[in-house]
Amino acid sequence: MEKKLVSIVIPVYNEEGILEEAVKRLKLDLEPFRNDFDFELILAENGSCDNTIAKGEELAAQDRFVSIFHYPEPDYGLALQAGIRKAKGEIVICDEIDLCLPEFYQKALDLFKRTDVEMIVGSKRAEGANDQRPVKRRFATWVLNVMLKIILGFKGTDTHGVKAFRKAPLIPVLDKCLVGKDIFASEFVIRAERMGVNIREIPISLDEKRAPSIKLMKRVPRVLSNLAYLFWNIRIKNR
Repeated sequence: MEKKLVSIVIPVYNEEGILEEAVKRLKLDLEPFRNDFDFELILAENGSCDNTIAKGEELAAQDRFVSIFHYPEPDYGLALQAGIRKAKGEIVICDEIDLCLPEFYQKALDLFKRTDVEMIVGSKRAEGANDQRPVKRRFATWVLNVMLKIILGFKGTDTHGVKAFRKAPLIPVLDKCLVGKDIFASEFVIRAERMGVNIREIPISLDEKRAPSIKLMKRVPRVLSNLAYLFWNIRIKNR
């Protein structure tokens, strides 16, 4: 039986210091799944001002498992969207360079083999999750989820972070998305929910390996602006 291709898309921004080690670790973590799946890793570099591009190109030259492309501005969400569209796999996993959780990969890929689920969200707040991040980060996640439920009618427990999905049924969802930056990840899940995509949540264990590259408080005005924009378009204009 021909093995299914899984595309792993990871936005990277100023990750020169950890990129090589993270890619090597991810490749090792994928070994147990290679009897059933092939993998490609797409690094969606966006607006870095260090040597992330050069390091990524070096890794890609050494291993065809790795590819990298350059998105011209530092925008996590738009770079992620571009990476999803470039993905060749039937299944796409959207991850973060400092996460790459083998437990999530194992559970998600097993669900894709056994069920007709279309999207799997790694939840930091579902029953059984173990979120070891600093208190202010956990509180920010709780606040965002409450806002998503009130403003956009979200019914799940988490939207941001690792997720996996079958590409074909999720491209129409991607086509409707309007925002980039941090809130794209939330819009993508919420629009999938509203469009009837078969979604499953998996509780994850998470420990922050390093501080985020963008400070939490700097994100707040942009997040509020994007939420207001989505409320107008999704709940008022039904777009």
